[in-house]
Amino acid sequence: MLDTRTIVHRFLETKMQVHPDVVRYLAEQGDPGLIETIIESIPKDTIVVSVKHIPGIIPDRDGSRFSADPRCEVVKGNNGASGYGGTVTDYVQYFRDRYNRLGSIVRSRCTPVPIEGLLRNSRYREETCTVLGLVIETRSTTNGHRMAELEDPSGTLPVLFHKGRPVFSDGETLIPDEVIGVRGTLSGDGRLFFADQVLRPDVPINHAPFTSSEPGSAVLISDIHVGSDTFLENAWNRFSDWLDDAEVSYLLIAGDLVDGIGVYPGQEHELTIANIYEQYDALGAMLSSLPSRMVIVISPGNHDVVRAAEPQPAIPPEFVGRFPKNCMFVENPALVSLQGVMVQMYHGRSIDDLISLVPGAKYEDASPMIAGMLQRRHLAPTYGKRTPIAPGREDHLVIDPVPEVLHTGHIHIMGISDYRGTLCVNAGTWQSQTSFQKQMNINPTPARAVQLDLQTLKPTVLDFN
Repeated sequence: MLDTRTIVHRFLETKMQVHPDVVRYLAEQGDPGLIETIIESIPKDTIVVSVKHIPGIIPDRDGSRFSADPRCEVVKGNNGASGYGGTVTDYVQYFRDRYNRLGSIVRSRCTPVPIEGLLRNSRYREETCTVLGLVIETRSTTNGHRMAELEDPSGTLPVLFHKGRPVFSDGETLIPDEVIGVRGTLSGDGRLFFADQVLRPDVPINHAPFTSSEPGSAVLISDIHVGSDTFLENAWNRFSDWLDDAEVSYLLIAGDLVDGIGVYPGQEHELTIANIYEQYDALGAMLSSLPSRMVIVISPGNHDVVRAAEPQPAIPPEFVGRFPKNCMFVENPALVSLQGVMVQMYHGRSIDDLISLVPGAKYEDASPMIAGMLQRRHLAPTYGKRTPIAPGREDHLVIDPVPEVLHTGHIHIMGISDYRGTLCVNAGTWQSQTSFQKQMNINPTPARAVQLDLQTLKPTVLDFN
């Protein structure tokens, strides 16, 4: 990934300014040669380099995003984009980036007061104001209220969500490490902030999803688990036969391509292919039998042969030598443009964390958890739970921009919902109930795929049982 300052400086050397969208695109592409190509191809009297100057790129109607039409374009999550981290400095930068980016969205709807300024100025004890911060922890009080500790760069503040007020329900759904604004009043002694309203980054109420101007169809699936003794080969073959005759341009696979090796204790007794290379070879053969006219976008999951920490790098080349040439390997998560329609691919491991943290949440209906990602504008808000996170200078799990589709998997239960114009699809699995799922009383919905019309964003569930 290219440093943004390097990109801006190179254009300034030619006495040109560059639009932020172009900077983000070039940083993701990581190709210095593309900068030189743009500089050489644009008119000499250009003052600001915009999206239209990128070869092969067509701006959206509002000019805020861009896509390669009709090709599939990886906007975020190209292989190698996530980088590596792990030092204390990386963690500090990671959470600072999260706070700044999500905080800027909240600030567009309010004017927060720094916590230090709030505590030092007595006038805020007489009037309503807003604070912005990262949730450090939450707990219930002995009187049944909810308490949250909020932190910004200037200090920390205890915030009370009174059980007798409507805001209490928002306090119940707060989870550690999410970024929120809270409107309310400071107590007379300055020791406690009484919440009246919670402001999350959220999807704008007026969000209008983009639709393709040209015909196009994508199929969304996940969790194939090749190599497991519960992989449904016959159902997959029916799916493959259907694709032969279907008008499908794109196939998106959101992780857990194979069952892996040593992922959980005793897994070796539940494998039909006990070699990780052979598992990927078998999947490569399966994908090679699919129509070559399709673009197949492949991201990893927690069963795949990459690091467990998110963002996960793309599947390494040594494992995909037998995959067809129409495969594109992206990271987890990845933002992909299909004829201008933005699909946020994320395997979905953080659903485990959200279900454990939000009262009343359950695997049978993960829609509120996926909507919760959009409300928080983050794919894995809480650090230190079941979802390992690799820190870096940038938080790659922030949801920005708002996608037309959020495509997840992991929990093996099909679900489709809509949140403020964003279509949420959990794509199910190609594996029948495992022994672990039987112990946990989880009933998967296998052998289903979701076909998406890119002109209408209408989903159709296809059952291959």
